[in-house]
Amino acid sequence: MNKHISIIGVPMDLGQNRRGVDMGPSAIRYAGIVEKLEALQYTVEDLGDIAIFPVADEKEGQEKIKNVTTVKAVSWDIARKVDETVENGSFPLLFGGDHSIAMGSIAGIAKHYKNLGVIWYDAHGDLNTMETSPSGNAHGMPLAANLGLGHHDLTHILDYSPKVKPENIVIIGARSLDEGEKQLIKEKNIKVYTMHEIDRMGMTKVMSETIGYLKETCDGVHLSLDLDGLDPSDAPGVGTPVMGGISYRESHLALEMLAEADIITSAEFVEVNPILDERNKTAITAVELMGSLFGQTLL
Repeated sequence: MNKHISIIGVPMDLGQNRRGVDMGPSAIRYAGIVEKLEALQYTVEDLGDIAIFPVADEKEGQEKIKNVTTVKAVSWDIARKVDETVENGSFPLLFGGDHSIAMGSIAGIAKHYKNLGVIWYDAHGDLNTMETSPSGNAHGMPLAANLGLGHHDLTHILDYSPKVKPENIVIIGARSLDEGEKQLIKEKNIKVYTMHEIDRMGMTKVMSETIGYLKETCDGVHLSLDLDGLDPSDAPGVGTPVMGGISYRESHLALEMLAEADIITSAEFVEVNPILDERNKTAITAVELMGSLFGQTLL
């Protein structure tokens, strides 16, 4: 694991409807992430937050994607900052903000790899497009956009598309998929471990298979972890909670195994919403999980 980490906060809440997730980066910092990483002997540079300036949408009322102009603008800013971070030889660690930020983060990362792998740790597939989305919320579209599917403004961040190949994606924890997403998963043969597979196989086998699968062809792996991948009892402060999720301990095991495999080259933790949280529990959980990802062990 790269011992130089650059933190990038993205206080973005326009990719969905519930306000408050813009305070996620501050909550994660307040929960002690810098101190934890430094205690693990990492050099940490906090680059601050990407500025969010809502843009008056020229096509308001015509587009089915809410705030598409702002999401595009923010995604470009994220991509440039992440690109610069990778160029400088540092590990990009992003704090959301809603999951739409992955359009920018992966755009900035993927240009540095021939075959970037993506672990999408999430209750949702985020594989919707303008045509399939029931809500029009951009935070349900980033994985599709990175595959080159959807609105041109979102698929061509940094003027290239696609960013990732379907065979280089593994979704873990899915339990709420829209019909269009299910069809796309089958069409593209995307590897998905739903909660059924996790329950049936156990997290150890799920992660062993995931690591082996991505190691075969990928020269870098990005972890995109949505806190709603966890069960709401462990991560209540998220905008779209879904019952029956991955447990706190299973999540630690998953990230401990990723640390042992040493395959993660960038990461983001998203959808922490302090307004919906209980005494910053979800941000604290995010920080503890990051500890496991970056090598913290029980002994």
